[in-house]
Amino acid sequence: MEEVTIDTAEEMLAKQHRKEKKDLQAKIQSMKNAVPKNAKKRRKQLTEDITKLEAELSQKHNEELRQLHSSGGGDNTVSVVYISAVLVEEVVNGVESLALEGEEEQKDAKQGGGPSKAQKRRDKKAAAEKERERRIAEAEVENLSGLRHQEGLKLSQKLVERQLQIREISSDGHCMYRAVEDQLGQHGLGLTLKDLRAKTAQHMRSHADDFLPFITNTNTGDMYTADEFDKYCSDVADTAAWGGQLELRALTQILQRPIEVLQADSPAIMIGEEFNKSPITLIYMRHAYGLGEHYNSVERMKDPATQEETRDSL
Repeated sequence: MEEVTIDTAEEMLAKQHRKEKKDLQAKIQSMKNAVPKNAKKRRKQLTEDITKLEAELSQKHNEELRQLHSSGGGDNTVSVVYISAVLVEEVVNGVESLALEGEEEQKDAKQGGGPSKAQKRRDKKAAAEKERERRIAEAEVENLSGLRHQEGLKLSQKLVERQLQIREISSDGHCMYRAVEDQLGQHGLGLTLKDLRAKTAQHMRSHADDFLPFITNTNTGDMYTADEFDKYCSDVADTAAWGGQLELRALTQILQRPIEVLQADSPAIMIGEEFNKSPITLIYMRHAYGLGEHYNSVERMKDPATQEETRDSL
């Protein structure tokens, strides 16, 4: 009688994750093919969409692993890097497979009769397509070891340990204020993006001695003049000027609440520790997008069973 092998729960989950990652890579490839290379705005949006899809799938897998281990289905030590390693292996295998297919086609052409001109054109087109796919696959492998991907893995691991997950904030210059707005909403406070910018500018103007010494002209290195500082505050209130640690310090004073900032490679930063209210938490990412730094919000990690019930009720 043939022996039947029954997979463990962890093995079954790993197989499911591999399939979902393959499906996601196929979807990403289809998305890339649909956007012309010269469409810069669409390519930028595509990059953000792909980043969001990868992050969502990574968080989903992390939570499923956590649920499995908490129920006694596996080792209690969860490694987020394991998930990435599976994807790396799949992409590398895809690159090797493309190379082998190309070698086999060359052998077949040598053994048979001379192909027609039409066949040569088709072969040339197919070879060019395979070369393009090979380069894309190699780029995916490179991305997996890139700064953005590694930063995402480290943050995901930190968040899982705290039972948190990322809430994506759009990268439009307002991300820090939008992340604070989102956090306040979770605490039942209804300050809007416009409110936060206006109050920040007003507070910095009325406490210029606390902020002016820390703002310098990037061209000369000199401290801002009173007029330059006034324009800086006007930009805070009325434009999409990026916010940083000075603006976060102002916001803690305005809100009378600490602000915690989580980062991939550094301990959490707590601003406004003198206040006793529960802190709001932001994610600071150095390599999230091509333009550089970015802030996201967080939320409590959802129970997969609850999510399923929510979907069923829709």
